[in-house]
Amino acid sequence: MNRRRSNIEIIADMLRVGENGAGKTEIMYSANMSYSQLQKYLGFLLSHELINRVEVGNPIVTYYVTDKGRGVLKSINTVTELLNFNNGNGA
Repeated sequence: MNRRRSNIEIIADMLRVGENGAGKTEIMYSANMSYSQLQKYLGFLLSHELINRVEVGNPIVTYYVTDKGRGVLKSINTVTELLNFNNGNGA
């Protein structure tokens, strides 16, 4: 069944990728998103302090999940598990 991912699912995918640090390209491909989606969601995650932008060289930038971001990801995982969304039985 083809269905669109929710904003929460996209955010969770991005946070999972960034747990050990990741660049834009890795996040974009791992979270299966377009560049314009990546820009939109990175801005959101940065503005809500769910990820940090760390310059590791010029022009190399890596994004890391913050403690706050880990808490949000844990909450998302808990809710999806409780509602059985992971096995396709959700609403």
